[in-house]
Amino acid sequence: MDLEARAHSEHPEALRLWLRLLTCTQLIEKQVRTGLRERFDTTLPRFDLMAQLERHPEGLKMKELSHRLMVTGGNITGITDQLVTEGLVERLEVEGDRRAWRVRLTPHGHAQFAAMAQQHEAWIVQAFDGLQTREVEQLHRLLGKVKRHQQRSGSEDGSSAGA
Repeated sequence: MDLEARAHSEHPEALRLWLRLLTCTQLIEKQVRTGLRERFDTTLPRFDLMAQLERHPEGLKMKELSHRLMVTGGNITGITDQLVTEGLVERLEVEGDRRAWRVRLTPHGHAQFAAMAQQHEAWIVQAFDGLQTREVEQLHRLLGKVKRHQQRSGSEDGSSAGA
Protein backbone atom coordinates (compact mmCIF):
# COMPACT_ATOMS: atom_id res chain seq x y z
CA MET A 1 0.00 0.00 0.00
CA ASP A 2 1.41 3.41 -0.92
CA LEU A 3 1.25 6.50 1.28
CA GLU A 4 -1.71 7.94 -0.56
CA ALA A 5 -3.86 4.86 -0.01
CA ARG A 6 -3.58 5.37 3.75
CA ALA A 7 -5.60 8.59 3.62
CA HIS A 8 -9.36 8.43 3.71
CA SER A 9 -12.08 10.87 2.72
CA GLU A 10 -12.40 12.06 6.34
CA HIS A 11 -8.82 13.37 6.25
CA PRO A 12 -8.27 17.01 5.21
CA GLU A 13 -7.82 17.50 1.48
CA ALA A 14 -4.42 19.10 2.13
CA LEU A 15 -3.20 15.88 3.80
CA ARG A 16 -4.47 13.81 0.89
CA LEU A 17 -2.70 16.16 -1.55
CA TRP A 18 0.55 15.89 0.44
CA LEU A 19 0.39 12.11 0.33
CA ARG A 20 -0.31 12.16 -3.41
CA LEU A 21 2.74 14.40 -3.97
CA LEU A 22 4.89 11.99 -1.96
CA THR A 23 3.53 9.00 -3.85
CA CYS A 24 4.17 10.62 -7.23
CA THR A 25 7.68 11.58 -6.16
CA GLN A 26 8.42 8.04 -5.00
CA LEU A 27 7.07 6.50 -8.21
CA ILE A 28 9.09 8.83 -10.46
CA GLU A 29 12.22 8.39 -8.35
CA LYS A 30 11.84 4.60 -8.55
CA GLN A 31 11.70 4.81 -12.36
CA VAL A 32 14.79 7.04 -12.45
CA ARG A 33 16.72 4.76 -10.07
CA THR A 34 15.81 1.72 -12.17
CA GLY A 35 16.73 3.49 -15.41
CA LEU A 36 20.11 4.65 -14.08
CA ARG A 37 20.91 1.15 -12.85
CA GLU A 38 19.79 -0.64 -16.02
CA ARG A 39 21.04 1.83 -18.62
CA PHE A 40 24.19 3.22 -16.98
CA ASP A 41 25.02 0.72 -14.23
CA THR A 42 24.98 3.55 -11.69
CA THR A 43 22.96 4.82 -8.76
CA LEU A 44 21.01 7.98 -8.03
CA PRO A 45 23.49 9.11 -5.34
CA ARG A 46 26.36 8.78 -7.86
CA PHE A 47 24.31 10.70 -10.44
CA ASP A 48 23.54 13.42 -7.87
CA LEU A 49 27.21 13.78 -6.91
CA MET A 50 28.23 14.06 -10.56
CA ALA A 51 25.46 16.62 -11.14
CA GLN A 52 26.90 18.81 -8.38
CA LEU A 53 30.36 18.55 -9.93
CA GLU A 54 28.98 19.35 -13.40
CA ARG A 55 27.71 22.67 -12.00
CA HIS A 56 31.17 23.43 -10.58
CA PRO A 57 33.86 22.69 -13.19
CA GLU A 58 36.60 23.77 -10.76
CA GLY A 59 35.36 21.04 -8.42
CA LEU A 60 34.07 21.03 -4.87
CA LYS A 61 35.61 20.13 -1.54
CA MET A 62 34.37 16.88 -0.06
CA LYS A 63 32.76 18.83 2.81
CA GLU A 64 30.88 21.01 0.29
CA LEU A 65 29.60 17.91 -1.51
CA SER A 66 28.44 16.45 1.78
CA HIS A 67 26.58 19.65 2.63
CA ARG A 68 24.99 20.03 -0.83
CA LEU A 69 23.86 16.41 -0.99
CA MET A 70 22.82 16.36 2.69
CA VAL A 71 24.68 13.13 3.42
CA THR A 72 27.57 12.24 5.69
CA GLY A 73 31.17 12.70 4.70
CA GLY A 74 31.56 8.92 4.84
CA ASN A 75 28.89 8.52 2.15
CA ILE A 76 30.65 11.07 -0.05
CA THR A 77 33.99 9.35 0.46
CA GLY A 78 32.58 5.96 -0.55
CA ILE A 79 30.90 7.27 -3.68
CA THR A 80 33.95 9.35 -4.61
CA ASP A 81 36.25 6.34 -4.18
CA GLN A 82 34.12 4.36 -6.65
CA LEU A 83 34.01 7.21 -9.17
CA VAL A 84 37.80 7.76 -8.92
CA THR A 85 38.37 4.04 -9.56
CA GLU A 86 36.20 4.27 -12.68
CA GLY A 87 38.02 7.38 -13.90
CA LEU A 88 34.90 9.59 -13.69
CA VAL A 89 36.20 12.01 -11.05
CA GLU A 90 39.59 13.01 -9.70
CA ARG A 91 40.76 14.24 -6.31
CA LEU A 92 42.96 17.30 -6.15
CA GLU A 93 44.85 18.67 -3.18
CA VAL A 94 43.49 21.91 -1.74
CA GLU A 95 46.22 24.50 -1.52
CA GLY A 96 46.79 25.57 2.07
CA ASP A 97 44.78 22.69 3.57
CA ARG A 98 46.53 19.33 3.60
CA ARG A 99 43.45 17.60 5.09
CA ALA A 100 41.00 18.69 2.39
CA TRP A 101 40.44 17.37 -1.13
CA ARG A 102 38.70 18.97 -4.07
CA VAL A 103 36.81 16.62 -6.37
CA ARG A 104 36.03 17.33 -10.01
CA LEU A 105 34.80 15.46 -13.04
CA THR A 106 37.36 14.07 -15.46
CA PRO A 107 36.78 14.49 -19.22
CA HIS A 108 35.44 10.90 -19.21
CA GLY A 109 33.18 11.83 -16.28
CA HIS A 110 31.84 14.86 -18.17
CA ALA A 111 30.99 12.70 -21.17
CA GLN A 112 29.36 10.00 -19.07
CA PHE A 113 27.37 12.52 -17.05
CA ALA A 114 26.17 14.30 -20.21
CA ALA A 115 24.67 11.04 -21.49
CA MET A 116 23.06 10.30 -18.11
CA ALA A 117 21.69 13.83 -17.74
CA GLN A 118 20.12 13.76 -21.19
CA GLN A 119 18.40 10.47 -20.42
CA HIS A 120 17.40 11.65 -16.93
CA GLU A 121 15.70 14.67 -18.46
CA ALA A 122 13.82 12.43 -20.90
CA TRP A 123 12.61 10.22 -18.03
CA ILE A 124 11.31 13.23 -16.11
CA VAL A 125 9.57 14.66 -19.17
CA GLN A 126 8.03 11.24 -19.81
CA ALA A 127 6.79 11.08 -16.21
CA PHE A 128 4.57 14.09 -16.94
CA ASP A 129 3.39 12.94 -20.39
CA GLY A 130 -0.09 12.37 -18.96
CA LEU A 131 -0.52 16.13 -18.55
CA GLN A 132 -1.03 18.77 -21.20
CA THR A 133 1.51 21.60 -21.40
CA ARG A 134 -0.86 24.06 -19.75
CA GLU A 135 -1.50 21.60 -16.92
CA VAL A 136 2.24 21.19 -16.28
CA GLU A 137 2.58 24.99 -16.24
CA GLN A 138 -0.39 25.32 -13.86
CA LEU A 139 0.95 22.65 -11.51
CA HIS A 140 4.37 24.33 -11.53
CA ARG A 141 2.77 27.69 -10.73
CA LEU A 142 0.63 26.26 -7.91
CA LEU A 143 3.54 24.41 -6.32
CA GLY A 144 5.52 27.65 -6.56
CA LYS A 145 2.84 29.28 -4.40
CA VAL A 146 3.16 26.49 -1.84
CA LYS A 147 6.95 26.90 -1.86
CA ARG A 148 6.79 30.67 -1.35
CA HIS A 149 4.27 30.27 1.48
CA GLN A 150 6.54 27.73 3.20
CA GLN A 151 9.57 29.97 2.77
CA ARG A 152 7.70 32.91 4.32
CA SER A 153 6.35 30.73 7.14
CA GLY A 154 9.82 29.37 7.83
CA SER A 155 11.37 32.82 8.01
CA GLU A 156 8.62 34.09 10.33
CA ASP A 157 9.09 31.37 12.92
CA GLY A 158 12.89 31.40 12.66
CA SER A 159 13.24 27.96 11.10
CA SER A 160 14.87 27.19 7.81
CA ALA A 161 12.35 26.38 5.06
CA GLY A 162 14.82 25.33 2.36
CA ALA A 163 14.40 25.67 -1.39
